[in-house]
Amino acid sequence: MSAVLSTHGLIARYGDFQALHGVDLELHAGESVALIGANGAGKSTVLRSVMGLLPVAPEMVRLAGRPVGGIAPHRMVSEGVAIVPEGRRLFRGMSVVDNLRVAIDQAARAGARGDWTLERLYQLFPVLKQKARAPVQSLSGGQQQMVAIGRALLCQPRLLLCDEISLGLAPKVIREIYAVLPEIRAAGTALIVVEQDVGLAQSASDRLYCMLEGRITLTGRSTDIARAAIDEAYFGVRHAVA
Repeated sequence: MSAVLSTHGLIARYGDFQALHGVDLELHAGESVALIGANGAGKSTVLRSVMGLLPVAPEMVRLAGRPVGGIAPHRMVSEGVAIVPEGRRLFRGMSVVDNLRVAIDQAARAGARGDWTLERLYQLFPVLKQKARAPVQSLSGGQQQMVAIGRALLCQPRLLLCDEISLGLAPKVIREIYAVLPEIRAAGTALIVVEQDVGLAQSASDRLYCMLEGRITLTGRSTDIARAAIDEAYFGVRHAVA
């Protein structure tokens, strides 16, 4: 069975700086994969490359075996890929529900079909129904992250890219957000989760890839990889944690 997503020798640059050096990964239907690594390891760059936010060669990114590298982000949405970006990037000055309706309109224009509706989203995150008419900037950080996740889901993705969704949030809020990921997967959406917290990444994924300086340094089933091996791959041999 072909992977929902695969990358093949993925190389990405920011100007003259090469950020990725031949990254190979794959994700299958209904699976959750975690990308871990320190700041600057290249995790977010992988997601940006997949989403079409960085120019890459067509054969470097494949959806169900078809080359899609470098196509525009709005076309990736029509292909069933959505992203929850680092920093959320909501539309300030607009209400919660208006932020969500932007995604509904975008999905309609792209011809994306699926089962995510406002009501279903409100069941997933009840606070968003209570805050539907509130300006999005008046929400707490955790509530804003729920809007960002909801906006991505309303694009009807078969693949959801989550970039640092725990960043800057209180532990209680992080637990609440990560608790909904199994329900999202149960709805038929595969996940790639970028995360710096190794324990959180392991608990939320079937498999993980560890990155260092733009390269994959370790991969395997999340429950099978020893913490010592992760420490070595995360920091490099000279910086391994005992």
